[in-house]
Amino acid sequence: MNTLCYIALGSNLNDPRRQLVSARRALSDIAQIQVIAVSGLYASKPMGPQDQPDYLNAVIAIETTLEPLALLDTTQAIEQQQGRVRKAERWGPRTLDLDILLFGQQILDFPRLCVPHYGLQVREFVVLPLAEIAPSLVLPDGVHIAKLAKQIKRNGLYRRETAQQWTH
Repeated sequence: MNTLCYIALGSNLNDPRRQLVSARRALSDIAQIQVIAVSGLYASKPMGPQDQPDYLNAVIAIETTLEPLALLDTTQAIEQQQGRVRKAERWGPRTLDLDILLFGQQILDFPRLCVPHYGLQVREFVVLPLAEIAPSLVLPDGVHIAKLAKQIKRNGLYRRETAQQWTH
């Protein structure tokens, strides 16, 4: 059975645009995943330490037959293939960060995976790209993404490229 999922992409090291393009291609190359929609590329200030480069962010909608933890393993393998090194430091610079935001309308709480993603509703670099590709989305708790997008502070976030510009 196919499940509609949303994945956030972020990078601020080693040519972030190339990192996100490669991640999108890697996801679409997996037989059990079909990319349904892709947001534009958004530039944002880093969370946490400010002594690091700005980020590029996007959100991708996929349909998948993978189970949640298998999808997590897949996204983490893509991160690792693209040079991601997991460190104890939170919110530090990284080549690639792939976060499962939503897995259908399921609420999941595994030791390795919590969905909806804990930062989904408070991070402008997730809310605005998600609202771009799914403006009528209602989160599992009943919150409308369009309402969040209207209320959230941008904190300097801006769309740098449309989906068509970075996916072709």
